[in-house]
Amino acid sequence: MSKRRPVTPLRLLDLPRWAEQRPSWREASPALIEAATERALARPSGGWVVLCGSAEVRTGKAFGRTVAGREIVAWRGADGALHAGPGACPHLGAALCDAPVVGDSLVCRWHGLPLGPEGRPGWAVLPTFDDGALAWVRLDDLLAPGEEPTAAPVLGPRPPAGGVSAVATVIGRCEPRDVLANRLDPWHGSWFHPYSFALLSVLDAPQPGVTDAEDRFLVEVSFRVAGRIGVPVRAEFSCPEPRTVTMEIVDGEGAGSVVETHATPLGPGPDGAPRTAVIEAVVAYSDRPGFAHVGKVGAALRPLMRLAAARLWKDDIAYAERRYALRSR
Repeated sequence: MSKRRPVTPLRLLDLPRWAEQRPSWREASPALIEAATERALARPSGGWVVLCGSAEVRTGKAFGRTVAGREIVAWRGADGALHAGPGACPHLGAALCDAPVVGDSLVCRWHGLPLGPEGRPGWAVLPTFDDGALAWVRLDDLLAPGEEPTAAPVLGPRPPAGGVSAVATVIGRCEPRDVLANRLDPWHGSWFHPYSFALLSVLDAPQPGVTDAEDRFLVEVSFRVAGRIGVPVRAEFSCPEPRTVTMEIVDGEGAGSVVETHATPLGPGPDGAPRTAVIEAVVAYSDRPGFAHVGKVGAALRPLMRLAAARLWKDDIAYAERRYALRSR
């Protein structure tokens, strides 16, 4: 791929018909995908899990979600700092997901009990981390045997300051490993998502015995914009921790941009099957001089970015759910 900066990143793609693409099933080895998934699941998390998009926890309003079977409530103090705690009031168990926020504290709607960032007996606050795009919470019961909690989550690559981020969430009837397996199968991109990806080729895939530094997929692909117009790039897929797959553009337009796919276990649904929230953060970046102006209209771009991610995950959540259904039979 040329390093020379073109005037425009758009290219007229020479696209085969869908059924005339080069088949990828021989390369998409089930054993290779499963091995990559197992290595990812074995990585330490420090107990951290993504709760939601950072912007979903708004000043003055509580946010509630069940994570790994535990009710969690998050809110922001008067200074904007992120806080989280159990989602049930320690007095009589009222749900706190709709509790008003007054100053730094939640105020229970049943009897007015204030619950602040210092906690109180029977109601201990949880460690939180706000990375600017995502809100994380630490649940020490998610630690693997012998694993120690950490002060911050394990983050993958992120672009320099000035990126525009958007977060989309889709919930599926599956487990986190099914979401990881979907993302660690880059070969399905132009077959399953021909409206978004074309001319996809996996240049390098991790083999048995790889080191952590080598444990990534290198992919060449064109993102489709409209019709035969697309943007060719190279991207790396890697797993910094057991519930995250990061796709980073490493060459081509938008180098440094990332798509982080986080698989947050929610707990069993009404049918007893597991539910997983796929929380995907897209952090777009470009070193082109004009990109600085894009940040100024980020509020207008974010809904479009979320819409594009949700469209992909409409298909991909079905893929993950199918994997779970086959695996659980």
